[in-house]
Amino acid sequence: MNVFYLPDAREGNVSFPEEESKHIVRVLRMREGDTFCVTNGKGSLFDAELIDAHPKRAMANLLNRRDGYDNRAFKLSIAIAPTKLNERTEWFLEKATEIGIDEIKLFASYHSERRVVNVERFKKIVVAAMKQSVKSNMPIIEEMQTFENLVRQDFHGQKFIAWIDEEVKDQLCNLYDKGSDVLVLIGPEGDFSKDEVELAKANGFVPVSLGEARLRTETAAIVACHTIQLINQMK
Repeated sequence: MNVFYLPDAREGNVSFPEEESKHIVRVLRMREGDTFCVTNGKGSLFDAELIDAHPKRAMANLLNRRDGYDNRAFKLSIAIAPTKLNERTEWFLEKATEIGIDEIKLFASYHSERRVVNVERFKKIVVAAMKQSVKSNMPIIEEMQTFENLVRQDFHGQKFIAWIDEEVKDQLCNLYDKGSDVLVLIGPEGDFSKDEVELAKANGFVPVSLGEARLRTETAAIVACHTIQLINQMK
């Protein structure tokens, strides 16, 4: 199923921006009468019929608005320190969107090797993954911020910091309460400093382990994301 993103999608006749129009007409070679799916990235999907195959302003008739299968009662947020190699962070963004995530917070901490990122590029990766996996919700990606500002932000839900330390015995899967909003912090390649962990704890974050294996930053973020989703899908 071909899926296209239109933030202002509504039932009735709509037009697509040039980039999506070009993909519909030039790349997929769709013609009037062809059908596809549209997501607004805000929880809704629509059936669509192409009524004008113009490569710069394609038009379609949208109908049968429905809630996406990925709408859920809880909010899943992952805060991650971007990796030195951009492609690893981009891999996380793609896979987390496929698994299901609501919010991605980017931060720089003491051991961070990357402190500048292209958020607009990240958003394009998320949009592509949303369409590929037929999601109705597009994750929010926040601008980079400091670790100190991040942990001091208000968050109404459970807050965890994944930390590799012999004293951390509690597993995320055992402490997370099904159905609860949750924010999990994932550190950089050099992990969090002890001072950062203490600051996080002082602001309500609970240190947790993601298992015995030593994981890369992007892998740890995926494990945390999938753990929360799996718990919420269990009966």
